Amino acid sequence: MQVSIACTEQNLRSRSSEDRLCGPRPGPGGGNGGPVGGGHGNPSGGGGSGFKARAALVPRPPAPAGALRESTGRSTGMKYRNLGKSGLRVSCLGLGTWVTFGSQISDETAEDVLTIAYEHGINLFDTAEVYAAGKAERTLGNILKRKGWRRSSYVITTKIFGGGQAETERGLSRKHIIEGLRGSLERLQLEYVDIVFANRSDPNSPMEEIVRAMTYVINQGLALYWGTSRWGAAEIMEAYSMARQFNLIPPVCEQVEHHLFQREKAEMQLPELYHKIGVGSVTWSPLACGLITSKYDGRLPDSCRASIKGYQWLKDKVQSEDGKKQQAKAMDLLPIAHQLGCTVAQLAIAWCLRSEGVSSVLLGVSSEEQLMEHLGSLQVLSQLTPQMVMEIDGLLGNKSHSKK
Repeated sequence: MQVSIACTEQNLRSRSSEDRLCGPRPGPGGGNGGPVGGGHGNPSGGGGSGFKARAALVPRPPAPAGALRESTGRSTGMKYRNLGKSGLRVSCLGLGTWVTFGSQISDETAEDVLTIAYEHGINLFDTAEVYAAGKAERTLGNILKRKGWRRSSYVITTKIFGGGQAETERGLSRKHIIEGLRGSLERLQLEYVDIVFANRSDPNSPMEEIVRAMTYVINQGLALYWGTSRWGAAEIMEAYSMARQFNLIPPVCEQVEHHLFQREKAEMQLPELYHKIGVGSVTWSPLACGLITSKYDGRLPDSCRASIKGYQWLKDKVQSEDGKKQQAKAMDLLPIAHQLGCTVAQLAIAWCLRSEGVSSVLLGVSSEEQLMEHLGSLQVLSQLTPQMVMEIDGLLGNKSHSKK
């Protein structure tokens, strides 16, 4: 009996506390504990103040399927998006290490750039086993170790395909995916990468072997997600179908070149994959290796990428007739840039960010000043109206159209 009384008293105290928070419980008629027909002058039974307080505690219905929200960092203004339709949140601007880390810039400059990027909300840092023959990964790893940032606060991606000279050190065989990723982790001084990319397709490796190997490295804790880079839409769909058929892990995103003069794949093919299977896009080279700036302007500065040994292909592109036409087209955007109060580079990056399904745009910078300029594209994005996008399309004359 004592136990029964104690429980009853406890129950009364609990109900009393709840009533203080939420008001009296509604009676059978929906009022505030009154008789049927409502209480406190509410004959309709619609509920008084107590009912409203309780209703306020009811959680909001979930967002519609596929409606992935973009958020903005309070202190940095950086915008964050889902990586494809996965739950991983990445900054809409990422920092790449191609050409720069371990090659074009000093380790000190690399650390300064990485620090500024992190402090301004960038949480996505991209590299590859092939960049500067592994030096880019070593440089990035050394900086991360010195900085001591929480591992949970940033996202590291690397790419596997061409890690050495031996026949077994290239491609997407199970052997090279596993050994190549372990080599990357050793250079990065990390236990895992957040995303491992297959850095181009490999006709010599069966798709099932590739997907099984990627699933294995994820299950072993060497990576959390996997993606593709420079794959065709049909190849991505094949990998996805293979994963579904054998209960394996499918890719979550594709790395794709996308800028004012390279549009069709990013704007026509990948959005369809995003809606069908949730594969997002991480885009690179938003300034077309510098063509969408005034840095060349009929000359090749000593500090530019086209002057670096091993980048003769870029020098040829800059000096080609097609390259000169693209540089002239980019300068046609100056009036729009002036209208927005920004540079052509900032306008071009903002233009990339507005594309459907794009999770992040990778920046390649060689100085702190260049990085700060590119970060300014976030302010331009909010000013880029549909009318301005149409005007840009008209100037470029290369908008992709559906063939359906």
